[in-house]
Amino acid sequence: MSVVDIPTLNPAPQHIAIIMDGNRRWAKQRGLPRTLGHAAGARRVRRVVEACKDRGVRFLTLFAFSTENWQRPPDEVSSLLWLLGLYLQKEVKNMNKKGVRLRIIGDISAFDARIQDLIRRAQEDTAHNDAITLTIAANYGGRKDLVQAVRSWQAMHPGVSAETLDEAALSAHLGMSYAPDPDLLIRTGGESRISNFLLWQLAYTEMFFTDVLWPAFSGDVLDEALAWYGLRERRFGSSAPLAPLSNLKT
Repeated sequence: MSVVDIPTLNPAPQHIAIIMDGNRRWAKQRGLPRTLGHAAGARRVRRVVEACKDRGVRFLTLFAFSTENWQRPPDEVSSLLWLLGLYLQKEVKNMNKKGVRLRIIGDISAFDARIQDLIRRAQEDTAHNDAITLTIAANYGGRKDLVQAVRSWQAMHPGVSAETLDEAALSAHLGMSYAPDPDLLIRTGGESRISNFLLWQLAYTEMFFTDVLWPAFSGDVLDEALAWYGLRERRFGSSAPLAPLSNLKT
């Protein structure tokens, strides 16, 4: 290969989003209850956050609980919410040690008062950290996020025609208005769909699908995804690779 044939690598992604799939199948393969699969998946989060931070990622967004997950068996829903509460209780100290800022997106009003209070306190206690921002999407759905964004914009502009609403104005009312759009989406577990996750923000995101189940996700798999991303030609609808305007945020 000549010098001119060597591909130009993309810089490391500023924002990675992950759909953490495969907890139940991981447990089934081992003859374990699905609740233990979810517990194993929860334990994986800390390692992945630290791995992303070590590789220069500034934003990591994890899809933890969707608006559709309420349809699962009640005992499974209860275990998922219990794990969310446990994570919020146990991880704040380590987040502060590692410089992790926590943000939660989604309709948390559906959670009980205890979890809502844990969410509020965890966000407040980590608000000063700036090494990496970890966003957990909990009771989140991309369609619901878009609906609430339009309603929020209308509430702030009573009597104003929707003709004045543009993409930038609507983006400011979305749950992730504080972050650049994801550069890379990773979905574990062998499925190849986005499952109502960040519908607006994923418009030009590179999507990496792996058969690895979430509890087995490792730094090696992350590096595989990053290597794949580095070779992608990102055009954003143009004839030459460009950076999206959303990625110019600080």
